[in-house]
Amino acid sequence: MMPDITQQGLPPTQAAAVTAPVVYFNGVSKSYGRIHALSDITIGLSGGVTGILGMNGAGKSTLFKLLMGKLRPSAGEVKIFGMDPWKNPMPYAHVGFVPEHEKMHDWMTALDFVSTFARLHGMTRSEADTEAKRVLNFVGLGDVMNKEIGRFSKGMRQRTKIAHALVNDPKLIVLDEPLQGCDPLARTTIMNVIRELGKLGRTVLVSSHILSEIERITEQIIILHQGKLVALGNLHAIRERLDEIPHTIRIVGEDARALARDILTHPAVFGVSFPNDTELLIQTYHFGKMHSELPRLIVENNHKVSIIDNPDDDLESLLHYLAGGSSS
Repeated sequence: MMPDITQQGLPPTQAAAVTAPVVYFNGVSKSYGRIHALSDITIGLSGGVTGILGMNGAGKSTLFKLLMGKLRPSAGEVKIFGMDPWKNPMPYAHVGFVPEHEKMHDWMTALDFVSTFARLHGMTRSEADTEAKRVLNFVGLGDVMNKEIGRFSKGMRQRTKIAHALVNDPKLIVLDEPLQGCDPLARTTIMNVIRELGKLGRTVLVSSHILSEIERITEQIIILHQGKLVALGNLHAIRERLDEIPHTIRIVGEDARALARDILTHPAVFGVSFPNDTELLIQTYHFGKMHSELPRLIVENNHKVSIIDNPDDDLESLLHYLAGGSSS
């Protein structure tokens, strides 16, 4: 278990700015000639897990590169712990970063890899060994810490990268697509680690282009689309704003037409269609209300149903609605 978070160990000027957001973007834009990677982004984040959502090319990686000082903004300001890292890089001593793509030393063991980064943070050999073992146990690799990284699965490699980002006990953790390429078991393990970090008081930013992944980690989200901020806040609250937009619910059962006769009586339903004899598509403007009523309608009318899902309930559809009808 990782220790409780306090403001101890922060630089004096940083400790004096504890009321400032951990991450602050104020009117930030980044352009490459005529290409606008990010446009006028203003956000402030402190504590817990925030999901950064967007399709490929939305600006997620650019946002992280600006935050980590790998790029300088074309306009606006970026601050970490209330400080401008371009004027004083000290805040980065309290940041852990896992980039989307990173070469690892496959000949090293996980313990050697993580302890080496601990030494780079100024720890003694003994301190580095202790801290490396602590974070490797935290991410679930304690039993294989002496195994070469080259023999690890994708999920184990990702957890090793997360462990190396945690070895300096950071207050801010930035994870760029940490679940990409991982198998379901590895995804679940990594999600549990991310949620635990949020519970421990860390400020965690995690990017993804898969809505369901972020929903399993956090309700606090930022949605980027074509370099612009289109939504920020609680995912459920954002979904509630979409109630005036038609949604499709797909139900598979023994008799789709019999099911439709009973469901059509519900005032939230305005249309149905039948791809085949066992499949029913419902159109509704009240997505949440319909889902809460469906179990009762199915049970009371003795229908046998095997599948209920939402074919348009993904990030691309959400972006289509939020961005005014265009997600291209």
